[in-house]
Amino acid sequence: MTTETKNGRGEVVLRLVPHLTDINANGHIFGGWVLSQMDIAGGIVASRIAQGAVATVAIESMTFIAPILLGDVVSVYAREERRGRTSVAIRIDVVATRGLGLKEVVLTSGVYTFVALDNQHRPRPLPVL
Repeated sequence: MTTETKNGRGEVVLRLVPHLTDINANGHIFGGWVLSQMDIAGGIVASRIAQGAVATVAIESMTFIAPILLGDVVSVYAREERRGRTSVAIRIDVVATRGLGLKEVVLTSGVYTFVALDNQHRPRPLPVL
């Protein structure tokens, strides 16, 4: 299980500052950039839970709430939402610290599902709690 924070988001798995090369023509960070960061953070938590290799099998829900701006410090939070026999769903929330750290903006949220893999890259049961 991940460590819960006082805001219920789970643990901060990644903290990043997007670069100029991550910006689109509208002055926002590309949606694909944030999806990638969420997948990395979710994979870290899922592999801890699975105690081994995992693969992303689904993004069950995804909501973009606010744009990511150049200069934002982006924090990616993750926590276990539910588990099956071979898979685990990870709730991932992304929050920006904006304006010299004076404002927190919720950017996006989603649920990613990961499956535990064996040495032949096939699904395997998750360890028992």
